[in-house]
Amino acid sequence: MRLLASTLLGLVLLSGCQGLRLQPLMGVNTRLSTPGDDRSPSMARQGVVWIAPGPAGQHQVRWFDLASGMGGPLPGLNRPDAQPISVSVDAKGSRIALVRSLDGRTELLLYNRNLASVRPLMLVPAGVPARVALSADGQQLAVQVSRGGRWEVEVMRVP
Repeated sequence: MRLLASTLLGLVLLSGCQGLRLQPLMGVNTRLSTPGDDRSPSMARQGVVWIAPGPAGQHQVRWFDLASGMGGPLPGLNRPDAQPISVSVDAKGSRIALVRSLDGRTELLLYNRNLASVRPLMLVPAGVPARVALSADGQQLAVQVSRGGRWEVEVMRVP
């Protein structure tokens, strides 16, 4: 009896080490995937934003609404002469923070989906942004910045 109890206890303990098995959302992943290099996904409550190849092959930021099961436009955000590097979205899906390369410089931007407007965010002191993460409420962001050959992470309030 003790052997059986010990064996069962051992199996229970070992099964806890296996981790969770993630299951894809049926029907969503096939609509999201494109042949190529998808990267930098960020989740909102009702959607996901990520960087994916566009129709002409250049990378662009994309929005997918989980409720409707359809992609949505991001007017004014994607430029054919810009290369997106990192993207993050707030919980509502209304604000998108973006790091992109344009004309040989790297810039940090804030996009408002409701207004279809893009605002540059200035780093003080100046630096080269690489990665960005927007808070759930869209009021703060963390950005990885290169200054003088060193990487730093800064947290700042979004105006």
